[in-house]
Amino acid sequence: MKKFMLIQHSYSEFLGMIEKQLESRNIGFQYQRPFLGVDLPATASQHDALWLLGGAYPVNDEEACPWVEQELRLIGNFKKMRRPIVGIGFGALLLVQHAGGEVSDEPYFNAYWTVCHKTEAGRDDPLANAVDGKTMLVMYNGSATLPPDMAPIVVDDNGNWLAVRPDDLSYGMLFRPELKPGMIEDMMMEDNRPLPDDIAEILAQARLNWSVGQQTAAEISLALVTALDLMTERHKMPVFNLKVR
Repeated sequence: MKKFMLIQHSYSEFLGMIEKQLESRNIGFQYQRPFLGVDLPATASQHDALWLLGGAYPVNDEEACPWVEQELRLIGNFKKMRRPIVGIGFGALLLVQHAGGEVSDEPYFNAYWTVCHKTEAGRDDPLANAVDGKTMLVMYNGSATLPPDMAPIVVDDNGNWLAVRPDDLSYGMLFRPELKPGMIEDMMMEDNRPLPDDIAEILAQARLNWSVGQQTAAEISLALVTALDLMTERHKMPVFNLKVR
């Protein structure tokens, strides 16, 4: 059975609307929650793909996110073993940082609705074509400047990057197809979570876009499955049960 590792960075941000898309394809997944103080696995050998989810803080906030160096090493291990990686929001910034991009904590809040536009670099890309012309919620904290050799495949109305493909087996996207309105409500309930001033308006729009959002999440999931060959089960190292007498 195919098995994905999911790195969760806050209580409220899980795989949401994409979960059922994976389950319908007989894909299992295992959440890792470093924000609870649990160390991340050091190897990619037991998983077929890695998903890096959204978060509440900029990736360079070492006090709030002390696990980031572990996560960057894990990204490197998945890349070495040729396993697909998908980064969403916080996770997309980490992928760009791993590829040599510069990260910052400014602007602190990036939360807005925008139309997605594929670029020339994304002309033939399945994900770029799936979101082109669609209105999506963008939500992340801080920023990442793309390295010179990385061109965006999707940009927003102002030309800011929204999606990249650092290599043939990874995607980073700042739009949030997984977010359900209930997840945004949970963010608003989290103790001491920093939120943009217009979070109530963002939630209201998410409720209005609920039915369209579900269809878009399904189309994005199909694009990722196709582009990253996510239905292929990668070879996994055997797990030995060693008994010391």
